[in-house]
Amino acid sequence: MNISRKLGILVFCGVPAIIGGGIVYAIFGSYVPVLVYEVILLLAAGGFASK
Repeated sequence: MNISRKLGILVFCGVPAIIGGGIVYAIFGSYVPVLVYEVILLLAAGGFASK
């Protein structure tokens, strides 16, 4: 996999991390669920990037 594809995956997962993190914080009012959400996104991005 070339570097441009890896950067595309980073952008594709970075936008939901920023927007989704705010939504999760607004729903739960705590940073612990946001951290869990971010870790799940990080694992998904790692899975896509490792292919």
